[in-house]
Amino acid sequence: YQSYGFPLEMIKEMAKEKGFKVDEKDFRRASREHQKISRKGAEKKFGGHGIENSKFKISNSKLIRLHTATHLLHAALREILGDNVKQMGSDINEERLRFDFSFNRKMTEQELKKTEDLVNQKIKQDLGVKKEEMSYNKAVESGALSFFKEKYPEKVFVYSIGPSAGSGQVFSREICAGPHIERTGEMGRFKITKEQSSSVGVRRIKATLE
Repeated sequence: YQSYGFPLEMIKEMAKEKGFKVDEKDFRRASREHQKISRKGAEKKFGGHGIENSKFKISNSKLIRLHTATHLLHAALREILGDNVKQMGSDINEERLRFDFSFNRKMTEQELKKTEDLVNQKIKQDLGVKKEEMSYNKAVESGALSFFKEKYPEKVFVYSIGPSAGSGQVFSREICAGPHIERTGEMGRFKITKEQSSSVGVRRIKATLE
C-alpha cells in the first residue's frame, strides 16, 4: 500500500492467489498511522511487504497498466452510456481487469465496440497521466470521480488523464491511491473479452491488454 499505492481490494486479491489472508483490522490501523505520519511530513516504511524480488516487480508492471486502463474504461463507459455509470467494484490480476459498474441492461455489441475503440483511441493519443494531492472536498469539486464504497482521508491523490491534465480538459479524473503509468501509450491494445451481469443493476466487464 505504501510502496506501490495498491488499494486494499487489490492487495486482498493478490494475497488470495498466493494462499495468504489479509488482516484488514491491522491493515487499517497501520494505514491510519501512516496517514498521521504523512500529514506531519515524515516518512516511515512498513516492514515485511515481501515484494522486493525482481520477478514480482516485473509482473507488477502489467498490473499497473491494467489499473490505469480501468480509469480509461470508466471514462469511456460514462461517455458512451451516460453519466449515471459509476464504478461499483474492480479486480485486477496479471491476466486481466474486471470492472463492475452501475447499468440496468446488457450492453449492445455496438456499445461494447465503441467503448473499446474509445479506450484504444486514448491509448494511441499517448495522453499524460498527472498526479495531484489535494483535500477530498476540493477533489470532488474538481469533478474527480470516487469509488462509492471507499472511505477517503482528508487528503487524497487525484489522477488526471488528458493532454492538459489539471486544466479541466481531461478525459479522466479520479480519486485514487495509484499506482499508474506516466503515459497511456505504454498500455498496449485494450481488448474487452466479456460483458455480463454482476448483480441487479450492476454489469461487469472483463478486459485485457495485448
